Amino acid sequence: MQRHLFKGSKAVFLALYLIVMVFPLYWIVITSLKPQKEIFSFPLKYWPTHLTFQNYINIIKISKFHIYIFNSLLISISAALVVVVIAVLSAYVLARFKFRAHKHVMLGFFLTQMLPGFVALAPLYLLMSRLDLINTRASLILMYTVGLIPFSTILLKGFFERIPSSLEEAAMIDGCSRLSALIRVIMPVMLNGIAATFIFAFVQNWNELFMAVLFIDDESLKTLPVAMNSFVMKFDVDWGAMSAGTVLSVLPTIALFAIAQRFIVEGLTQGAVKG
Repeated sequence: MQRHLFKGSKAVFLALYLIVMVFPLYWIVITSLKPQKEIFSFPLKYWPTHLTFQNYINIIKISKFHIYIFNSLLISISAALVVVVIAVLSAYVLARFKFRAHKHVMLGFFLTQMLPGFVALAPLYLLMSRLDLINTRASLILMYTVGLIPFSTILLKGFFERIPSSLEEAAMIDGCSRLSALIRVIMPVMLNGIAATFIFAFVQNWNELFMAVLFIDDESLKTLPVAMNSFVMKFDVDWGAMSAGTVLSVLPTIALFAIAQRFIVEGLTQGAVKG
């Protein structure tokens, strides 16, 4: 009896939790399909009386939404690829070699995760200005890369520690260099971890707002989060356009997670436990 009661209460709790988590997404989608007058109607309409795609048409035709998507994809993918390459090399060194500053490097990586990013916005803007990188995609790629290397390195270090060093040692005996052994032997084994790290970096870059607002003023270089922020006006918020833009902006990440779901689950699970 108690066992059935426990299972029933757990099912009810999970169902309520699912409703709480899914309802905001449902409300955004429904709001994007409502005419403007129904968005502010009272009592609230949980399903629009007249479905319309006008909000989507407006943001695609009137705004430069395709340019924002292109900029976000270019910057997010470029930065994520650079992060993965650097993190793989740095994590391999930290996992396989012990040197005097090893603990200090790891401590430094952990400390960077404790500091809020906006604290460094002012000095970073000054640095980008002196490097003449303001209003360039390179500034965002550089900042996103630097910001994500510590966590990505920590994440990948766990994967390297699960893989026995005898694998690359055997490859080196067969004539491979250490770098060749890493690329040809170790990386295929930890493909799940690399995929999980890339997806994590991509999503973080895709959703980042503060640096994109700070470093980019040119309309043709703005990213999706900056475009979404522009829907918040001084005395009003265009909820219809913002909701439609939100739906379109999450589609790439949903597609990415759907395609790479197996890599994410297996990768994060394997990297969480040291072998």
